[in-house]
Amino acid sequence: MIPAYNKIHNRFKLNDSSFLYEDLKEVAYSHVKEGLPYEKNIGDFLIDWLDDKEYVLVQTSGSTGKPKIIKLQKQAMVYSAIATGDFFKLEPGDKALHCLPSNYIAGKMMLVRAMILGLELDLAEPTSQPLFDYEKHYDFCAMIPLQLQKTMSYCNNIKTIIVGGASVSSSLKAAIQGIETNVFETYGMTETITHIAVKKINNFNIENECHAELVEASHFKTLPNIIITKDKRNCLVIEAPKLSEDKIVTNDVVKLHSETSFEWLGRYDHVVNSGGVKLFPEQIEAKLESVISTRFFITKEEDETLGECIILIVESKSNTIETSVFEGLEKFEIPKKIYSVEKFIESDTGKILRQETVKKIK
Repeated sequence: MIPAYNKIHNRFKLNDSSFLYEDLKEVAYSHVKEGLPYEKNIGDFLIDWLDDKEYVLVQTSGSTGKPKIIKLQKQAMVYSAIATGDFFKLEPGDKALHCLPSNYIAGKMMLVRAMILGLELDLAEPTSQPLFDYEKHYDFCAMIPLQLQKTMSYCNNIKTIIVGGASVSSSLKAAIQGIETNVFETYGMTETITHIAVKKINNFNIENECHAELVEASHFKTLPNIIITKDKRNCLVIEAPKLSEDKIVTNDVVKLHSETSFEWLGRYDHVVNSGGVKLFPEQIEAKLESVISTRFFITKEEDETLGECIILIVESKSNTIETSVFEGLEKFEIPKKIYSVEKFIESDTGKILRQETVKKIK
């Protein structure tokens, strides 16, 4: 029997306290009136979740176009929570850590999963280095890459961590190979109610008790009841009947490896057409991650000869880069210009806002 969105699991706990449906409303109002900013966001969402409407309003991140406000059906969010619970074998009474901002879909869904699946949820302020009980065992947690980077020394007591909101760098992937936690990179967006596919990124020599086929997986594996295809741009198209009535057309260029797995190549709106050669900045960045110590990204600008050319933006006071760092790049991948920006502009989830940052050098 599928749970209804207007029911709270009897095993649900918030910061070690149990709440009935009406009691939780009082907690929500208290968070809004007296809580810290992150607690106010939690209270705002709980008030929306516990009202009489069948939907909540959520702002998209821009994965399928310009950011906008959309309606998400509460029952669809329940289905998403159940899919995650089934995939990671979460059980009522399991302990979860919530350290994401609850004004975005990933944070909202941590609350929904706890209420629907009966998890015992501990709240931590969603800073870049969340503070939580490092000695306590947790079964499940969601983080952004920056949070994982800053807390990985304290994560061995967390059984499973899912990471999303931004790409996981190759250096971070290398760094987490020594921790006991099973870490999964996720693929998803607001329109798909967080992740619809996951990729295991550490502990490849340990058989995963959830899904053995994900051991040493190099591609994203879709969750059940997700259908994936490509459009004429080679961008991913998602059909998820339980999550959305419409097909979701993304701006993510992918290579399909099977009916249930795909490789992410880059963003269609980031593609650089340099002299007729299509280049994905994300792939060039992956080649440079190990040789450029500061934060950076690849983008494009107009070029009289090539139409568009590759440029490198570094987070630094100086734009001086040793040319030897480009030795592993193909001819058209080598940046024609290097710009420096003292501080990149970021989203609340730590994602670099490329267009806004580029404006700082214009």
